[in-house]
Amino acid sequence: MIKILDSKLKNFDKILDRLLFKRKNKIQLDSVSVTKIIKDVKKNGDKAILKYEKKFNKNTIIIPNPKQINKAIKNLDQKVKRAIDLAYNRIYKFHSLQKFKDISYTDKLQNKLEYKYLPIESAAIYVPGSTASYPSSVLMNAIPALVAGVKRLVMINPGQKGKQNPAVLYAAKKCKIKEIYSIGGPSAIAAAAYGTKKIKKVDKIVGPGNSYVAAAKKEVFGDVGIEGMIAGPSEVTIVSDKFSNPEWIASDLIGQAEHDKLAQCILISKDKSLIIRVNEEINKQLKNLPRATIAKNSLINNGILIYMPSDQKIIDTVNKISPEHLELNVKNFKNIVKKIKNSGSVCLGKYAVMAMTDYNVDSNHVLPTNSSARYSSGVSVNEFYKRISYINLSKKGIETLGPSVITLANYEGLAGHAKSVEKRIRRK
Repeated sequence: MIKILDSKLKNFDKILDRLLFKRKNKIQLDSVSVTKIIKDVKKNGDKAILKYEKKFNKNTIIIPNPKQINKAIKNLDQKVKRAIDLAYNRIYKFHSLQKFKDISYTDKLQNKLEYKYLPIESAAIYVPGSTASYPSSVLMNAIPALVAGVKRLVMINPGQKGKQNPAVLYAAKKCKIKEIYSIGGPSAIAAAAYGTKKIKKVDKIVGPGNSYVAAAKKEVFGDVGIEGMIAGPSEVTIVSDKFSNPEWIASDLIGQAEHDKLAQCILISKDKSLIIRVNEEINKQLKNLPRATIAKNSLINNGILIYMPSDQKIIDTVNKISPEHLELNVKNFKNIVKKIKNSGSVCLGKYAVMAMTDYNVDSNHVLPTNSSARYSSGVSVNEFYKRISYINLSKKGIETLGPSVITLANYEGLAGHAKSVEKRIRRK
């Protein structure tokens, strides 16, 4: 079912590059239609949003009725509520440790320099809701914003025929989100970025989505903030050995594949027989999976099983892939992890399964995808801060440092800079 590669092939690196680029290209192609939708929303506002909601979600409601929201929450299974409560408390506690401290420094010349962190004023949380709905995504995006001190939190969550998932609504209430919009896709991103009569624009948009949502966020960046990464579609790379359980490995791959047909699941192993057994297990387990069609499409089109006998080659390949999730399901993971430089998150050992990190282990599950882990990180409290520098120069400070500034300013051809310093130094 899944493509099997042998790293000993002469052209292995080229084949792998081609497979990785093929998926990346599919994601990027979606941006063509996205641009048209964004322009339409900017021009026609709510009218355009309703048009796309009717087309894609069979929805005519932008703002859900508060009474319906409360009713849905009231009828939610208590067991689900308790699970959300547990996740909320754990995620909040861990993210509270991420708060930044302001910096204040006075040098020998009595120049005072300060660095202050301020929360952004508003943020929109995008919560996927087309093929599945995720209360966990509400928690992972909203809690860091709450910890940072964001005053206005907005949730964008597409609902089929205007109906939203009760667990998503409960999680939103838990996170003190008062603005909820039953919209999704590129038009929802455009509404949050530029505003409409019914939706006030925000300062930043965060949260994972499908390839169209990812493309839309890239399109509006600059007019509005987004995470410092590409979030979605999902990825996992698993490194295994002869000690790994093929049944577990197969379920881990399927667990990621069921997210999206463009999700990418990669297995790297030094054991050929394990690869064969994992492939067999995947076929078995898919038969009983509710989202089997999505998972199967993902595995057939983007899944890769790689035989790779060299630890160093494994390390180099993982750093090249730069996966969203990495599972080191190997006995010697302590030796390998030291050399892993590129990954959104790393699960160590046989019990640290990626699925746990999606819910209540406390680490954030909104992570860089599409190789953006080479230069970016997952969502944290930092995502919702902006930093301001404060500079208070003393007379001695400018007189001592000014001549050097004048020299550099003149060298760069910025005479105005130089003169603005000169006037202060020469002042009696």
